[in-house]
Amino acid sequence: MIARQEYLNHLINFRHKQLIKVITGIRRCGKSTLFELYQDYLKSNGVTNDQIIHINLEDGEFAEMETSKQLYNYIKERLLPDKQMYVFLDEVQRVDEFQKAVDSLYVKKNCDVYITGSNAHLLSGELATLLSGRYVEIKMLPLSFKEYVSAFPNDSNVDRLYMDYIQNSSFPYALALERAKDRRLYLQGIFDTIVLKDIVARRRFPDVAMLQSVVRFMFHNIGNLNSTKKIADTMTGVGRKISVHTVESYLTALTESFILYKISRYDIKGKQHLKTGDKYYAADIGLRYALLGTTHADMGHILENIVFLELLRRGYALYIGKVGQTEVDFVAIGDEGEEYYQVAYTVLDTDGRTLKRELAPLQAINDHNPKFLLTMDHTPLTSHNGIKQVNVLDWLLR
Repeated sequence: MIARQEYLNHLINFRHKQLIKVITGIRRCGKSTLFELYQDYLKSNGVTNDQIIHINLEDGEFAEMETSKQLYNYIKERLLPDKQMYVFLDEVQRVDEFQKAVDSLYVKKNCDVYITGSNAHLLSGELATLLSGRYVEIKMLPLSFKEYVSAFPNDSNVDRLYMDYIQNSSFPYALALERAKDRRLYLQGIFDTIVLKDIVARRRFPDVAMLQSVVRFMFHNIGNLNSTKKIADTMTGVGRKISVHTVESYLTALTESFILYKISRYDIKGKQHLKTGDKYYAADIGLRYALLGTTHADMGHILENIVFLELLRRGYALYIGKVGQTEVDFVAIGDEGEEYYQVAYTVLDTDGRTLKRELAPLQAINDHNPKFLLTMDHTPLTSHNGIKQVNVLDWLLR
């Protein structure tokens, strides 16, 4: 079992804070395992089994628990009035009006409440209104490259591990599956569950095949600027007629279920957000391989996708940077200000044109915020007038 130490530290730091801890993320990214790791930590620090109540709402044992009242009464019967209690609710969105039960537990002084959900809708609507200011969201992703590498302590070939990482998947359980066929079936199962259970069942979309086609189109176009009109026109042009409104609904559902992540453009010089031209990235490149196959391998955009997810893990707010007619892959805004990242698989061509092209957007930025060029090239740490060129695998393993 991989420790997921950064996420575990978040829970440890928020222990006993008067906040509901909400862990969100795509299905099978490790939310339930994180609960297990944290419960082990609690037990190693004096918490007894009877102080922990853990309910997985997808477990058949709780299949008939459909209302907030049923959920609250079940937990209430198990609360010990003279002890600190820890309540864990997995996939809580399956219970109708669950927020009422969560709020009732929150107001009890001896209850520390932790919940998970596989859909961003969990934190919208009534929940956001009822629990406003009362929760902290911990956004969980599948394994980082650093976490993946930690599962192979005797393998020092980092380049090969990277290729395994993007093909075999970053979903934790995929590590336990040795055969490519088994991993493909597992990933297809995750995809079908997200589409059918998290999207179609909740949104009541009538055309599942069209939704699947949109997912494949978006996976094929990770890292490309897209608009809903462009997507609709492209799909209609290949015989899959679809309206702009339907595309918008599908993309909203796909981002809410964390299978896709959206990033918008930002004018660096004008310091303003732009309304046109978005990019989308996949939550897991192995899932992309399972759906599209290896013939759609675009190593540059795949690497860009990996960097995007890593910057998300590190807590940055991310935008595409517009500088005049050029573009910076990522404007990363963190606690210490802005950083700029350009990603290229390699810049080692003989005439230097690729390096010149990749540096140009960063050189066009007049401020003194940190600027990085991340590549797969194995070169010494290089500075191009303050722009640091770094091997991306070294950067991912920091």
